[in-house]
This record gives sequence, C-alpha cells and structure tokens, in this order.
Amino acid sequence: NMSAQLSNEDKVSIIQTHMKNLQYSKFNLEISVVEESAKKEPGDLAIASLNTQLDDIQKQLTALQQELDKVTP
Repeated sequence: NMSAQLSNEDKVSIIQTHMKNLQYSKFNLEISVVEESAKKEPGDLAIASLNTQLDDIQKQLTALQQELDKVTP
C-alpha cells in the first residue's frame, strides 16, 4: 500500500525531531556537569557518568546525521 509509505520529507522530519530531542538531552547533561562541578566536593563518579552519557549522545547524533544524509538529496 503506497499510502502507508513514508516520504523522504517524513523521514527527514522524524530524524530531525530525534536529533532535536538529543540536543535537549545533551544540553541538560552539560548543565548537570556545571552544577556538579560547582559543588564544594564534586562527585568524580557523577561527572564521569554524565560525560559517558554525553559521549553516547554524540555517537547517536552522528548516527542520525548519517541517516539524514541518506534521505536528503
């Protein structure tokens, strides 16, 4: 059924929405690092965990960009 197929515009929109959500998450984590670093005794494990999450988000953004490149002319 052709009506059930997603257009490239649909795919671009979905990928961009996912990327925007990841950007929100990334900024939220960056602010959490600032908050943790501001403590009198910053938690090294907490900061390491936040940085690991930031690394994962960057990998996800890179993967989504590759998908976006496939569906854009």
